[in-house]
Amino acid sequence: MLRNNLRNSRKRSAVYAKSTVGLAVATASVLALSACGAGGSDTATSGDSDELTVMVEAGGHAELQPIADLYEKESGTKITFVELPYDGLYNRLNSEFSAGSVSFDIAALDSIWLPAFKDAVTPLNELFTDEVKSDLFPALVQEAQLDGNYVGMPAWTNSEILFYRTDLFGDPDEQLAFKAQFGYDLIPPTTWQQYADVAEFFTRDIDGDGQTDLYGTDVKGAVETEWLATLSQAGEKDMVIDEDGVSTLGDKASLDALNFYSGLQEFAPPGAAQVDWAGAQNLFYQGQTAMMRFWGHAFPQTPEDSVAFGNVGAAPMIGGSAGIAGVPGPWYLSLAKASEKQEQGLDFLQFAYDHNDLSIQTSLGLAARISAFEKYQDDPKYAAFKPLVETLSASATIPRPATPKWQQIVDSVLVPMIQKSLEPGADNQQLLDDAKKQVDAITK
Repeated sequence: MLRNNLRNSRKRSAVYAKSTVGLAVATASVLALSACGAGGSDTATSGDSDELTVMVEAGGHAELQPIADLYEKESGTKITFVELPYDGLYNRLNSEFSAGSVSFDIAALDSIWLPAFKDAVTPLNELFTDEVKSDLFPALVQEAQLDGNYVGMPAWTNSEILFYRTDLFGDPDEQLAFKAQFGYDLIPPTTWQQYADVAEFFTRDIDGDGQTDLYGTDVKGAVETEWLATLSQAGEKDMVIDEDGVSTLGDKASLDALNFYSGLQEFAPPGAAQVDWAGAQNLFYQGQTAMMRFWGHAFPQTPEDSVAFGNVGAAPMIGGSAGIAGVPGPWYLSLAKASEKQEQGLDFLQFAYDHNDLSIQTSLGLAARISAFEKYQDDPKYAAFKPLVETLSASATIPRPATPKWQQIVDSVLVPMIQKSLEPGADNQQLLDDAKKQVDAITK
């Protein structure tokens, strides 16, 4: 049983503490919320000096529109957005950056794209003052700097936090039953052991037909980010790849993380290997799971026809031996070197940072500055912000590796490894050792 396995693991690796995690690919899968872009034009950036062209993924346009509107009002410079779906945006950027001739001035870049495009964008070192850096989550500052230069200004970020059913957790009968079984109060879990206990407790047959109707948690086999968060929670200092480009998979932290992550399927609905972000949301909203680790932006988006509507609580992500650790899901604004509007572009990036809080009043409802989140965190609509800030501020929270081959590693190594770990009789140590060889072959 998982509870006993966790106890044995805890004896081997000290006591589990707390941790956490970050929109699908903390960015790629989840920040591509809308894949219906309107295409783009080939307008040369040397055109109207009172206009800046911003290339953006369709799902992120709304985040920038209020900033653009205010900038145009105050400066007289018009901001024209060119929207593309996620994959189309990457391909368009890759093509134009490679050609050295661009049809835009500024681009919104997924964090995992920064290593690929770092040489094609203008260094922003002058914008990253000590004051600016102190109001950004440390992982975002780290991720923005490549080869000694800051190559993007964070526009918005996200992370997984813990969602839980307040009607279940607040039920006096459930509280008494839980304490009788586990010896402590039923509260939103903060550690691996507590999460496993609560997941076990809520996994049950509700209607007495011999079939499980409610599960304590989901397990997402079709995405990698949640396991990466677990990896950091286990104390891994280098996410999958160290500073020398060598894979860290196969070490104790990665084994602890994979054992815990895959072991939770005992308390999750069948078919965990195929569950992705959308699948996990559906399970939670349909009342099939009592807890869900998910991106913070989703807190106010519970459908009104869901059994969970009005009964969703938010807490920081659970933790392992290293404490809270998340995987940030940020997007950055970068200025193309090939743009002839360098001064105007830098001015807009500074303005976007200064007015970052405007993004919160949009459909996605996210920002990048700590102060922007804190400005709204006491509003019940934004009850996820305190857990989000705590998760993203955690000392163990680190960004994904700065390699242009990251998506290849995710698709061809990490997701298949996680899915195999969910098969009966899986040898997790062997899976990690094999994955290490595959990653090393990709990065060498």
